[in-house]
Amino acid sequence: MTKTATASTALTPCPILIGDSWSVPDTPETSPVLNPSTGELIARVPMCDEAIVDDVVQSAHAAFEDWMETPPIERARVLFRYKALLDANFEELAVLITREHGKTLTEARGDILRGLEVVEYACGNTELLKGESLENIARGIDCHSVRQPLGVCVGICPYNFPALVPMWMFPMALSCGNTFVLKPSEKVPLTSIRLMELLQEAGLPPGVMNIVHGGKPCVDALLTHPLVKAISFVGQSQVAKYIFETGTSHGKRVQAAGGAKNFVFVMPDAEMDKAVDGMKDGAFGCAGQRCMAASTAVVVGEQAADAFIPPLTESAAAIRVGACDRDPEARMGALITRAHLERVESLIEMGSQEGADIRLDGRGVKVDGCPDGFYLGPTIIDHVQDQMKICHEETFGPVLNIMRFNDLDEAIEIANRQSYGNGACIYTSSGKAAREFSHRIKAGMVGINVGVPAPLAYFPFSGWDYSFFGDLHVQGREGMQFYTRAKIVTSRWFRPGEGDIWHKD
Repeated sequence: MTKTATASTALTPCPILIGDSWSVPDTPETSPVLNPSTGELIARVPMCDEAIVDDVVQSAHAAFEDWMETPPIERARVLFRYKALLDANFEELAVLITREHGKTLTEARGDILRGLEVVEYACGNTELLKGESLENIARGIDCHSVRQPLGVCVGICPYNFPALVPMWMFPMALSCGNTFVLKPSEKVPLTSIRLMELLQEAGLPPGVMNIVHGGKPCVDALLTHPLVKAISFVGQSQVAKYIFETGTSHGKRVQAAGGAKNFVFVMPDAEMDKAVDGMKDGAFGCAGQRCMAASTAVVVGEQAADAFIPPLTESAAAIRVGACDRDPEARMGALITRAHLERVESLIEMGSQEGADIRLDGRGVKVDGCPDGFYLGPTIIDHVQDQMKICHEETFGPVLNIMRFNDLDEAIEIANRQSYGNGACIYTSSGKAAREFSHRIKAGMVGINVGVPAPLAYFPFSGWDYSFFGDLHVQGREGMQFYTRAKIVTSRWFRPGEGDIWHKD
């Protein structure tokens, strides 16, 4: 049984979207949505079951045929209108992200901007959707290809980028002619709800886009539903592996992006002021809650260590931690939940017990007026060794490990032992070192004098190894290929008199 609601007023609990109707499911369980800055309860998410998931998927399936037949340029026009609405509501969305996630307003604006870039790219997807052709592959026989949509696609999202990650998924899927079911993180559902309201306002037909909430039972229902054709996921690697294995075993196409432990190398010939600024943003931006965070600084040589580590420590210690929804001077916000805060703090303690040196300890930071917020200040752990657990465990918090090596070869060898493969960077003035590093390092995204090498919308987000499960990544041409399949049409042309079928004059 459900209650009729509007999306904006039914935030406790949050509504789902089926077709063109927002409703609040009467579920036995809900999950709290907290403002991380204060610990305040701001909404509740219904934990939807298999029956509700089926209603949502059926809605998307019923809308698919008409949306698939909608000319690509008309689909693009909806996205153009959507992009204009995102621009018009940009600040409102940023404030909403800050409230439910805890990141700074500047970071929230970046979250939306990177998502907007994907929408812009999807608006031009008509160019990518064009097929290929070749005449006379044999005498009198021509061949051409077309790209066609899959059907009902699903996006399962994490909490760390409430706008960007959903927009990694549904704009490209919609522009390709698919219908979509979005399952946002139960920790940050409010941004996704507002994104869907704006998509409705842009004129998207009912049922083409739907939204459902829930935990593992909801996810499992999506992974196994016979009408779902493709799953896009971003989250922890162990969950990504489960999503990939479960989805593919039920005949779905799956792209599942996982976690990371990203290494940033600092060479003796680096421009140290730029390396310090890049590392400060890479390690402590978004409170370290991103899969492209600079998790480990690899310092090559004592000269580099002496020139890099002291100013980095001083710069990190000066970062103002605060309630980003009320303190415009705050440069770093809270972690997402108390449980996650306690987990990150336990990893810091583990590093100390393993023999590393806690050079800057962010535990116990206090924010005026917010005694119940989930705060951890910037933390730097020096002299981390390869055999330590903190060297390999994804922290997902404002914690930077420092490893020291004598030469680049040894450092690359140790970094390549990692099971993850998202990003790796180097700061150097040496073209030889940069080329050697970019060629040998085992990571899908490499930065040269860049601290966070996340690509723009027209390139794939190319994680490797334990950071990605699947064949086609999000974004770029691979995103279009993931949401479509190729059909090859071979035609034989008869000369007049060779047969009574249609022929070419």
